[in-house]
Amino acid sequence: MNFIDEKIEDYSLKNSNKQSQLLSDLERETHTSVLQPRMISGHLQGRVLSFLSKLQSPKNILEIGTYTGFSALCLCEGLAEGGLLTTIDVNEELAEVSNKYFEKSEFASQIKPLVGNAMDIIPNLTQKFDLVFIDADKFNYLNYFKMVINQCNPGALIICDNVLWSGKVLEPAAEKDIDTKVLQELNAFITEDDRVENLLLPVRDGLMLARVK
Repeated sequence: MNFIDEKIEDYSLKNSNKQSQLLSDLERETHTSVLQPRMISGHLQGRVLSFLSKLQSPKNILEIGTYTGFSALCLCEGLAEGGLLTTIDVNEELAEVSNKYFEKSEFASQIKPLVGNAMDIIPNLTQKFDLVFIDADKFNYLNYFKMVINQCNPGALIICDNVLWSGKVLEPAAEKDIDTKVLQELNAFITEDDRVENLLLPVRDGLMLARVK
């Protein structure tokens, strides 16, 4: 899942801004008490998300896939004054963890957590977004992208996580491996979409960046 040499990643972290104690606590709790803790963005990717958000200074952020709230808190670090992050997740059980850390953070009043199916919720959101982070069920990644691009302002940044899928995207997908097929289709679709300019970063499990023209 991690394509960067561990020693290089450690060196990179030592020579980058540190994450907050709150994020460290959340990362620790995720790894000790939540199933599939590898799904958390983690320190290095979290700093990447924070940096991109600060460059963007978004007024409205949409996150599809809250998990335990780590990436949402990183993205909030770049919110414009009075900005709002809307985050959607289908898992009600994890909301207890994410909401606890949201409430502890300085961004408590700027985070709107929603529980439910993102495919049903997104069409009912009325705001235009400046930054979108997609990190949910891979089966719907391409559907999410096609849906949110129409709700983005010009210059908005769409970020898709796990687009390298532990390297599986390099080989023809098995017939029943729907997730890999969808990610391959997504990467090709975004690359050929003249509505965006894109960059695939081999950070952790791959981040696809698409800037809306």
